[in-house]
Amino acid sequence: MKILVERKPLEYYLSLKYPVTIHVAPEGGYVAEIEDLPGCLAQGETLDEAYEQIEEARKMWLEVAYEDGQDIPEPRDEQKYSGKFFIRAPRSLHRKLGQMAEREGVSLNQYLVTTLAHSVGMEEARSPRKSRKSKIANN
Repeated sequence: MKILVERKPLEYYLSLKYPVTIHVAPEGGYVAEIEDLPGCLAQGETLDEAYEQIEEARKMWLEVAYEDGQDIPEPRDEQKYSGKFFIRAPRSLHRKLGQMAEREGVSLNQYLVTTLAHSVGMEEARSPRKSRKSKIANN
């Protein structure tokens, strides 16, 4: 027995803003991806071309999924991140981090936030600026 769920019109899904991630392609150019829409990828020689291509791919992905009656995921909700998370670490690592925080004269929490922010910043600096641009373009 199928339960019919009333779907929103296609125009609704087409109007949603999905985050786009841009990667530098090893062979040159760029690959654009919408992670919320599995398999929605596009390539371009330039950033502008990659954005144009992913926009076209997004529309086509949504139209085909809608016509086929597939579930269409909505964009990730950035609001779901509260700023709190819990981790488990070996006692030895916990101790070392605590000692390092003491040497810096800050709380363990502040030390971890600073260390994580530094690590993320370094990773972003290593990757092309394009991925940062894609985040800006979707806000």
